[in-house]
Amino acid sequence: MVTFVTYGSLPIVIVPLMVWVGMLVLRGGFWRADQRLEFTPTVQAFKDWPEVICVIPARNEALTISKTVMSLMDQTYPGNFSIIVVDDNSEDGTSIILNAIARRPRFLHVVSGKPIEQGWSGKLWAVHQGLEKARNVAPEASYVLLTDADITHDKDSLLRLVIKARSGNLNLVSLMARLRADSFWEKLLIPPFIFFFQKLYPFSWVNDPKRATAAAAGGCMLVRRSALDSIGGVEPIRKRLIDDCQLAQLLKKKGPIWLGLTNQVVSQRSYDNLHEIWNMVARTAFEQIGNSFIALIGTVFAMFTIYLLPPIVTFSFLLGGPLELVVGGLISWVLMIVAFQPTLSFYRFSLAWSLLLPVSAFLYTLMTISSAIRCMRGRGGAWKGRHYMT
Repeated sequence: MVTFVTYGSLPIVIVPLMVWVGMLVLRGGFWRADQRLEFTPTVQAFKDWPEVICVIPARNEALTISKTVMSLMDQTYPGNFSIIVVDDNSEDGTSIILNAIARRPRFLHVVSGKPIEQGWSGKLWAVHQGLEKARNVAPEASYVLLTDADITHDKDSLLRLVIKARSGNLNLVSLMARLRADSFWEKLLIPPFIFFFQKLYPFSWVNDPKRATAAAAGGCMLVRRSALDSIGGVEPIRKRLIDDCQLAQLLKKKGPIWLGLTNQVVSQRSYDNLHEIWNMVARTAFEQIGNSFIALIGTVFAMFTIYLLPPIVTFSFLLGGPLELVVGGLISWVLMIVAFQPTLSFYRFSLAWSLLLPVSAFLYTLMTISSAIRCMRGRGGAWKGRHYMT
């Protein structure tokens, strides 16, 4: 006879069932993955187009920087547009590639980054230097495009971003770049990563000026320059590893922001094995929950209850589990599949992958625990040869 854990007389399976119903109904429809920026822009949208300056921090990006810069050089944007790339003390030939590209266009400027100052994260130190350079290169620019050195943009990307920003009078327009999902591990873990991010920060709530929820995706952020200056640039968040969401929080206090998905802005970053994805997540996961071990315990419990318990209980019939528990677990699992389907559809994956979401959730839980252990050992957020105490 199998005995199942209960909360008093209430079977534990009721908890994930109630949570999934609540998330589907009450959490801003995050699971629909319907906040997107993919319209076909037109140069006739405005009579005058604001000047834009792009800042790209680059450290050891020899494999991707050329495609990123070339995609930005090929923009159809009719207004003045300049690009600043800050070579953040790269050790892999990034500077050689940048210098070769910079010989051609006058609107591309390469800055050799200074050694990182204490109290700054590497990326934000590079962005800070890029913003300082921008004051000389484009003092009249109305917007700053902050994008990563592994992101490629379709030719209408900037046009689309500016139209969205000006039409909505937005302080920030950010796009979650389409992440690469080709290898087995990418297929298993990347769509869930997007799903979890949308659940944590429902995009419709982020885009609602009446709500305090704020978030952004650092790979692509068009920022109103006056709003950025009003918060002191990136200096207030100089120590942060999850800098995009922190920046979004500050900017939303000054006015509305917008965050969405897109197929036109694409990450070149590949994760061919579990180790690479594990490091990517573990470097910031503990900071994401506030560096709190109490929050860590709560996160582990929640992930187990919401994602792992439904399939466990569903298969309990093999051990003679009560029918009501099996049915409850199955309903919860079906709701999980329903919620995950739009994100899978965005990545053009079959429904079959949704059956593995509990496995993905289990791995992400282990990554979060690993992130906390790294912090305890003083290894913090390791990234590109640097270590930060989170």
